[in-house]
Amino acid sequence: MTVMAEIQNPPGSGPMTVHDLEGMPQDGRRYELIDGVLLVTPAPGYRHQKIGYRLYHVLEAACPPEFDVLGAPFAVHVGDRMELQPDVLVGRSEDFTAKDLPVPPVLAVEILSPSTSIHDLNTKKAVYERLRVPSYWVIDPAAPELTVFELDEDGCYQQTAKAAGAEVFEARQPFPVRVVPEVLVERG
Repeated sequence: MTVMAEIQNPPGSGPMTVHDLEGMPQDGRRYELIDGVLLVTPAPGYRHQKIGYRLYHVLEAACPPEFDVLGAPFAVHVGDRMELQPDVLVGRSEDFTAKDLPVPPVLAVEILSPSTSIHDLNTKKAVYERLRVPSYWVIDPAAPELTVFELDEDGCYQQTAKAAGAEVFEARQPFPVRVVPEVLVERG
């Protein structure tokens, strides 16, 4: 038996827009919009933030002048119904405005946490692929592990690398940089 459901919005409402996000409370949560659907996640914790800042510094140290590296929260807007805030992102310097990145980044990085891992590995990965973000990195702090996805000639993500623990990942995109997962998650 097949059951089909029709989703209807209340009269006078519809998908949310980027403009609607401006009215969200400043409560530390991350508010993102995917195809007009609001995604709310808790504020990142200490370990998550430390990993993000460490990766930021690794990327920033290797970053050529034509790119910029930013950490969340920083809005990536693509259209009126899409706002994402990758944990770390790299974009072309010329593409940034004072308040957002209105085009897809060249690298988006998400750091897994219990409350975000399903979205990071599925929903956001699919959105970044659809937006044709050339490189998508996922960091699993528990392993520690870095998984790298890059677009193939058909515009589909293929896993091109995985580094765990003390293994070194030598990135070529968006620029040459060395990343060691265990260094990102070390205490101290």
